[in-house]
Amino acid sequence: MTFPIPAIDDIAQPLLALRLQHLLDNKTKPVGSLGQIERLALRIGLILGSEQPALTDPQLVVFAGDHGLAARGVSAYPCDVTWQMVENFLAGGAAVSVLARQHGIGLTVVDCGVRHDFAPRAGLVVHKMAHGTADPLLGVAMSASQCALAMANGADLVRNLPGNALLLGEMGIGNTSAAAMLMSRLTGLDIEDCTGAGTGLGAEGVQRKIAILREVLGRHAGASDPLAALSAFGGFEIANMVGGVLQAAHERRVIVVDGFIASSAVLVASSLQPAVLQRCVFAHRSGERGHALMLAHLRAEPLLDLGLRLGEGSGAALAWPLLQSACAILREMACFESAGVSRRDAAPTAAG
Repeated sequence: MTFPIPAIDDIAQPLLALRLQHLLDNKTKPVGSLGQIERLALRIGLILGSEQPALTDPQLVVFAGDHGLAARGVSAYPCDVTWQMVENFLAGGAAVSVLARQHGIGLTVVDCGVRHDFAPRAGLVVHKMAHGTADPLLGVAMSASQCALAMANGADLVRNLPGNALLLGEMGIGNTSAAAMLMSRLTGLDIEDCTGAGTGLGAEGVQRKIAILREVLGRHAGASDPLAALSAFGGFEIANMVGGVLQAAHERRVIVVDGFIASSAVLVASSLQPAVLQRCVFAHRSGERGHALMLAHLRAEPLLDLGLRLGEGSGAALAWPLLQSACAILREMACFESAGVSRRDAAPTAAG
């Protein structure tokens, strides 16, 4: 099967952008004094096509999957941690569970290809492609048809979610390796610049990881286009996320991008449809080596820089209140005229 890439229009609206900027400039503050929050408000207003943007029923999706390459020691943790953390998400004990609960964000966990079979329960969606991807040193991580079906699953999931904001999360031991290879192949950067400690490898472990990833890249030297690279390197959770991002962008939802792995999915999606990036808000700059370079390639301005490298969507959930604040500023903050506040350039009175 093939996945039909949805149409994603350019949301540049010069007249709306001018009106939004005028509104922001006329709030009771020095022009530009709310810095990045003003730029965030402008972006959300353009995504939602409104001078009074309101974020409704936000949904955080944690896409989970295992990786065949994990057996080669590219992670400090065993692959069993993937399914154990999925159970933790569903039980409400993980960081992202706490943050989603705190901020009133809907949380869905998707089994995209975990090496474990879960009992059905609320909050879990099973879109299992297989019990993990194949070892990319022996062949492609997933076939072209598996990749297409994974993307379709992600798109279908998002299509059926309420609200107008999608927050991206993921879980999968070994997925920083897949993300690093996707980044290297699609940006042209050397794999050493794209590869970090992941879940906590030491310096020797990182060097071993780089050597393995370099071998995989050589094995799939012909996988140069985005979908071929995604198929070659994996993973199922990243492919689901790519489909979800494309669908969310098609629907003009606000897409809140978490860290390194979520950004790699956006990198693939935007390589297919560049206007995806117009709908994205990048939550933070991860502590994972390579993320700063990926953000620079995407020309993204992250909201936070807290040294986070947990994944799960934790950074997206932490940044969420900033999006709410940006919308509230546009909707509720008074302008100079309505508040009776003098502007900086107002003419002095006789008494003055």
